[in-house]
Amino acid sequence: MQIIPSIAARGDALAAFRRDIHAHPELAYEETRTAALVAEALERCGIEVHRGIGQTGVVGVLRRGDSTRRIGLRADMDALPIEEANDFSHRSQHAGRMHACGHDGHTTMLLGAAEYLAASGRFDGTVVFIFQPAEEGRGGAAAMLADGLLERFPVDEVYGMHNWPGMRVGRFGVAAGPVMASADRFDITITGHGGHAAMPHLTRDPLVAGAALVNAVQTIVARTLDPLDSGVVSVTRFQAGDAYNVIPHQARLSGTTRALRAEVRAALREGVERLCAGIAAAYGVSIEATFNEGGYPPTVNTAAQAQVCREVAGALVGEENVAWNRPPSMGAEDFSFFLEQRPGCYVWIGNGPGESGCTLHNPRYDFNDDSLVIGASYWVRLAERLLSV
Repeated sequence: MQIIPSIAARGDALAAFRRDIHAHPELAYEETRTAALVAEALERCGIEVHRGIGQTGVVGVLRRGDSTRRIGLRADMDALPIEEANDFSHRSQHAGRMHACGHDGHTTMLLGAAEYLAASGRFDGTVVFIFQPAEEGRGGAAAMLADGLLERFPVDEVYGMHNWPGMRVGRFGVAAGPVMASADRFDITITGHGGHAAMPHLTRDPLVAGAALVNAVQTIVARTLDPLDSGVVSVTRFQAGDAYNVIPHQARLSGTTRALRAEVRAALREGVERLCAGIAAAYGVSIEATFNEGGYPPTVNTAAQAQVCREVAGALVGEENVAWNRPPSMGAEDFSFFLEQRPGCYVWIGNGPGESGCTLHNPRYDFNDDSLVIGASYWVRLAERLLSV
C-alpha cells in the first residue's frame, strides 16, 4: 500500500478532527460549526475559501502553475436525525442527531488531502474542494448548483467518494455506468366514506383500497419492467384510523421509488399514478398521488473517469484490492446532480466488516479511522494524476 508518508504521520490528528465532528453532528443546512471548522482549516493552508455556497456549503480553491485544467473534489458534511447508541467518548453530544453515514470521515479525508496539496502537491491546474451540505435527502448538491457553483468555480470533471461497510479497509469499489439509484418520494391520500365498523356496506373503505394498492404497486417491477432492469417500489408508511369501531374517512401512504436508469425512473412514477387511478375506480374512492419535486437522479459514472479512478486506486492499494465494476447499490446519492453537469466518478472506500450494527444509517455506526489516511492519499494521487505536471 503506497500511503503518502506525511499524511500517514498526521493520522492521529485527522482522527481527532473526525471525532470532533462526529461528536457535534449537524443536520441538513444547519452545518454552521462544521462549515466553520472546514473553512478555518482551509484558510490555515493558504487555500482561497468561499463560504455560504448553497446555504452552508464551503468551497476551497487551490491553483498552481499555468494550466487551465480544473477538477472538483467533493465531500458531504451533514448528519442524520438518529439517536446514537454508541458509548465511546466521541459519541454524539446532541440528542437525536448523529453521523450515521460517515460524512464526518468524508469531510476529514478531503481536508487531509487539501492540506497536503497546499503544502506539497505536485500538480498544474486548479483543484476545487467542494464541502457540501444536506446530502441526506435535502439536495445540497442541487442547492450548490443553483447558487452558481459551476459558474463561480468552473471545473472540467468532478469526483466523489463514500465509505462502504462490508468492504474491508484498504479496498476500493469502482465502476463505470450507474453506481447508485435514483430516489423519489411519494405521498398518497385515499379518501373514502367513513362509518361504523359494524356497517361496512354504508362506507367506502379507504383501508381496503390502500391494502389493494400496496399489493398492486409491487407488480410495477414484477410485471411491467424488463427483468434486466433494476427498480424498487417500497411503501414505507400506512396511516389510517383512530378507533376500533370506526372505518376511517381517509388513509395515507408514503414510500419511495428507485431506479438505475432515467427511463425506468419515469416508468415507476407513471406506474404508481396509473395504479392509483385504477384502484380508485375499482373501490369507489378518490386517490391523490404526489411525488416530491427534486428527487435524486441515478448516480452514473462516466467510463473514462472511472478508469482513471480505478488506476489511481490500484496504484495506491494494489490492483487486487480494487473491485472493478462492482454491482450498483439501490441507495441514492445527490452527487448524481454533479454528474449530470460534468463527467466524473463516485467511488466506494472500505470501512470494515460492518459488525455490531456498524452499517450505514444504523445507530451503532462509526466511520473507521483507519481509512482516513487511505482516502486522503487517494484524493491527492487522483488530483496529481488528473493535473499532472
